Amino acid sequence: MVIKAGIVGGTGYTGVELLRLLVQHPDVELRAITSRKEAGTAVAAMFPGLRGHVELAFTEPNAQALRGCDVVFFATPNGVAMGEARAVLDAGARIVDLSADFRIRELAEWERWYKMKHAAPELLREAVYGLCEVNREQIRGARLVANPGCYPTAVQLGFLPLVESGAVDVEHLIADAKSGVSGAGRKAELALSFSEASDNFAAYNVPGHRHWPEIRQGLAQAAKREVGLVFIPHLTPMIRGIHATLYARVTREVDFQALYEKRYEREPFVDVMPPGSHPDTRSVRAANVCRIALHRPPESASKAQTLVVLAVIDNLVKGAAGQAVQNMNLMFGLPETRALDQPPVVP
Repeated sequence: MVIKAGIVGGTGYTGVELLRLLVQHPDVELRAITSRKEAGTAVAAMFPGLRGHVELAFTEPNAQALRGCDVVFFATPNGVAMGEARAVLDAGARIVDLSADFRIRELAEWERWYKMKHAAPELLREAVYGLCEVNREQIRGARLVANPGCYPTAVQLGFLPLVESGAVDVEHLIADAKSGVSGAGRKAELALSFSEASDNFAAYNVPGHRHWPEIRQGLAQAAKREVGLVFIPHLTPMIRGIHATLYARVTREVDFQALYEKRYEREPFVDVMPPGSHPDTRSVRAANVCRIALHRPPESASKAQTLVVLAVIDNLVKGAAGQAVQNMNLMFGLPETRALDQPPVVP
């Protein structure tokens, strides 16, 4: 099987990461990479690291450019995919959307957080949320997959065994998460410039981040009830990586290490580390893996017991492009790990 693939919006960090992974995929033929601004520019001229791997030039994002594709990846800003998805589906292609256009099931909730009217509400009902470790079977038969956000991937994978087990207080979950600057995208913005972001560390969007409803939706599905979540994102002076430090109040004692190991024993891209481990973002750089470790801090002054979960991913790979390829593999009946088994880049 040769999967003919197109990418809409291939000039951002997620788009180029997707290109890097797809050119190594033995079952994929890249047919089109679109960009309004860069149409006519050779991909390798913009991204010299792809010289010898990608011979295509960027083209205008229209139906003609994507004709004949079996799968189309949208690596576009929020609001683009929802306007173009119907035409792509009607042409017979499947879609993996790396934006947030189809992640939240409730229309009013989506419009409240993204401050625009949804252009394809009927597709919200059809879209499958692409967290493979939860929705694997639905993804296999999907025409439209909503690729999870980077923070939601790390936080959900870190919390899932706990909320599924009912062994923690799901009304008081805390996610303290830090991301590298590439998570904000490839754009000119003062706060993301070297002089502003380097040698600095700051929280942002504390009153409410768009990933908060997405995380709550996934955890509520796992818990089979509404959950309470405090989610605080931070910008760190590094290029790649997410480190999520997660806190949950224990309500029933179980062997949490065994719980996590059993939940993820068949998951190729989740690594439950030995007790006492401290996974770092460098250990997942450029790899499609989430590493998880558990800790119980001392709490002599309180009867309440807290479980601390550490979860790390590369925001551009398991948090975006790698997970998109993982979804594509499932959608086309390929081994889930195809073209995704590269080890991390160290240092």
